[in-house]
Amino acid sequence: MKQKETIFVIPTHRLRDVAQTIEKYDDNFWANGHALKIIIFDDSSLANYEKYYPLLEETKTANDVFYVGPREKEQFITFLNERLRDRKLESLVKNLFRPSYGGNRNFTLMYTLGHLMVSADDDMRPDALIETSRESLLANEICRGKLIKSNQESGFVHKSFDLLTAFEDVLGEKVSNVPENFETGELVVDTAMDLETNTTKGYFRENSLLLQKGEVSDNAVVKISQTFRTGTNDIDTLDFVHMYLNDESQINPNDLNDFYILTNFRPVITNKNWRMDCGVAGYDNQLGLPPFFPTRLRFEDYIYRLWIQQEGVVAAHVDAVQNHIRNNYMRNPLASEIFNEEICSLLKKKIKDSVYELNDLGIKFHYSGEVTLQDSEEILEKISAIHAEVVKASLSTQNTERKYSLQLFAANLSRVFYGFEPDFFQQNVSRIIDDVISQFHASLEIWPTLVEICYFYKDKKDLPQIRVENKKLKSRNGVKASGIVA
Repeated sequence: MKQKETIFVIPTHRLRDVAQTIEKYDDNFWANGHALKIIIFDDSSLANYEKYYPLLEETKTANDVFYVGPREKEQFITFLNERLRDRKLESLVKNLFRPSYGGNRNFTLMYTLGHLMVSADDDMRPDALIETSRESLLANEICRGKLIKSNQESGFVHKSFDLLTAFEDVLGEKVSNVPENFETGELVVDTAMDLETNTTKGYFRENSLLLQKGEVSDNAVVKISQTFRTGTNDIDTLDFVHMYLNDESQINPNDLNDFYILTNFRPVITNKNWRMDCGVAGYDNQLGLPPFFPTRLRFEDYIYRLWIQQEGVVAAHVDAVQNHIRNNYMRNPLASEIFNEEICSLLKKKIKDSVYELNDLGIKFHYSGEVTLQDSEEILEKISAIHAEVVKASLSTQNTERKYSLQLFAANLSRVFYGFEPDFFQQNVSRIIDDVISQFHASLEIWPTLVEICYFYKDKKDLPQIRVENKKLKSRNGVKASGIVA
């Protein structure tokens, strides 16, 4: 039986900062005895590519690093359109792979067809913040964590895990073959979050993941998996706002004054996974997977939370943790992030409630983009209340810098949400969602054809990519580390 090959990918739009990410993960793989192919998928402009690509060539790695940037992506899209031979589909293909959270990840799926894929965002690191006085978990508890102040220097340690082994233990395996320390159940519930949208229930400094009981078939296959994560927790932007409002000493709302650490955790297999975190994920892509939603909104992976619910397919939280350092470089302002998250939450509910089919390479849903007056009013009511809190905080603070920062944030909120004018807001949100949903439907229709094209092509030749001519590290015995041929 052919050995399953794992490819490690880093999707990024911040080429300036990805060099350190490569070296950190390469060091983790080398320290644990792994050799694998690393591919960077870059959403940078051609100008930023020319400016920052030399930084990749200055890296030092034991493993070979490959790069898929603006030129290679254009070549790939041209290749697909030549195979399709239908000019009417060209704009659809371009949209499916456009620079965006989902578009860039769709490149990773095509380039790793036939293999296992492990993916990490450019602001992830292969270690974790673990509390030193670890406590035992409750019977139904899978994970427990808490927020600490960023200036706290004791009570936790940085701990590194063998990430590749953690993923390879489960990816593509039947449940009956996974290690015996894995719990099994229907799904995991976060005590601080709504189950199906992952929006927070409020501002909490501690939370637990609880396993809901359920029968998991021994013959079900683990198709997606993820590590746990620390650092910046998987929380809403509104949580950052609450942290900001509750900390009189914080001037800039983008500053991270709290870190998330884990008290304890244990691995689990579930029939459903509403906690899917594509920033620290692994995928069994040997036979193809559904596309990520091609969107600039931050919910490209929501399709996997729906898709995983089909019979015979399960998800895993593996026996490892990674750390998120939250890179603010080229990140949208907080007000824009709040707007995006509110639109995402609305879309999640609409799509979930109208799904009528799950298949090998996608999902089908009825929702076509309608936004009711009630939908928009609920969002405005919620954000108007936040806006009022920010204004109140700006009036009560004695710190001039903080007062200015709060006033600026309040003004940005008002601008992004169209001055909280109900009709104007409803009209613009309707247009945004109508465009997004029509693109989703069209992308899901054409995706299986594109998978078939790439699957057979990759048997003969690599898709467009270049090998980074960086410095090769030597192994402990002084012999040059063995490369991996593209």
